[in-house]
Amino acid sequence: MKVAVACGGTGGHAFPGLAVAEELVRRGHEVTVWESGRDIESSVMRRWSGPVFSTGARQLRLRNAFFNFASILRCRREMRRHRPDALLAMGSYSSLPPVLAARSRKVKIFLHEANTVPGKAVEFLSRFADVVAISFECTAKYLPGKKTVLTGLPVRAEIASGSRFDFIPPDSFVVFVTGGSQGAHAVNELMSGALVAMKAELDRRAGGKPLYVIHQTGAKDEAAVAEAYAKAGLPARVHAFEPEMAAAFASANVVVARAGASTCFELAACGKPALLIPLPSAMRNHQHFNADAFASAGAADEGIQSKLDSRGLCRYLVGLYDNPGRLAGMSEKMKALAAPYAAAKVADIIEGR
Repeated sequence: MKVAVACGGTGGHAFPGLAVAEELVRRGHEVTVWESGRDIESSVMRRWSGPVFSTGARQLRLRNAFFNFASILRCRREMRRHRPDALLAMGSYSSLPPVLAARSRKVKIFLHEANTVPGKAVEFLSRFADVVAISFECTAKYLPGKKTVLTGLPVRAEIASGSRFDFIPPDSFVVFVTGGSQGAHAVNELMSGALVAMKAELDRRAGGKPLYVIHQTGAKDEAAVAEAYAKAGLPARVHAFEPEMAAAFASANVVVARAGASTCFELAACGKPALLIPLPSAMRNHQHFNADAFASAGAADEGIQSKLDSRGLCRYLVGLYDNPGRLAGMSEKMKALAAPYAAAKVADIIEGR
C-alpha cells in the first residue's frame, strides 16, 4: 500500500505523524511524508529517512489564499504522479491542501486529531474523512455524525527509552522546562526567574539535593536564559531546541511545559509529573482542556499563565522538592494515561483492520 502522511506545521503534528509513518514502514508499506516546508520542520524531519514532499501550505489566513490554492494544485499533481492509496493528515493548516487534493483524486482520507477540542482544519475536513482517529474520548462529541476511533496520540518510540544525562550529578533535583519545539517566551521568563529564586532558597538550607535545570527555550530566548542561570551559578543545560528529548525526560524529576497534546502524551509515556501552562492564545483554548484532562486525573497540575509569577512558581517547585511522595503519586497517574499502542492503532485503521 502507498500512504501519504501529511504532518507538517509544528513538532506537535510532525512527531505523531512520523510515529505512524514509521509503523507503516515496519509493516511493509511505501510511505511518503508530506510537510509544509517551514524551517521549524527541518529539525524534526531529520529523524525520517524516507521520501518527503513539500506542499507549500501556509496558515489559513486571507493573505495566504493564493499560496494555499497553489499548494492544492501542487498536491494534486503529486497525487497524480505518486498515486497513493491513502492519505493520513494529522491536523493543522498543513492538512487542508493534501486532503482537498486527495478528495479530488478519490484517495481514501484518514484524519487524526491530537487535542481534546478539534481544530478548525479537522472540524472542516472531517466531512471528507473515512475515519477520524482521536486522542481523547471526549473529542467525539465535537464531531457529531463522524466516524471516530479512540487511538490516543502516537508518540515517537524512543521517547520513553532514554537514559539520564550522565553529566548531571546523580543526587540532583532536575527541572525540565519546555515550551515546545518553538519555545514559549512567557514560560521562559517566568521559569528562569522562579528557578533562580529556587536556587537561592535551596542554598540557604543545609544539605539537600542540588538543583539542576534543563531548558528548551526556542531560538529567541536561548542566550538570555543561559545568561540568567550562569549569573546565578545555577547548573543548567540550555538549548533553543533540545536534541536529546528522551534523555531530558529521563533526567527530570518534574517537567514544566505547555499543554500541547504531543507534550502531554510524551509526559505520559515517560511517567513524568508536570506543571502544565496552557498557551492562552491556543485555538479554542484547546491547551487548557488538554491540561485539565491530565490535571483531573491527578497526573499534573495546571497553571494559568496570567495568574502566575516567578515567586509563586518558586514556592510551588520547592513544595514538590520537599514532597517526593506527591511526585511519585503523580508519576504513577501519568503512566496510566499513556497510549503506547497509538501508532499501531492508527496504522490498523489505515489498513482497514
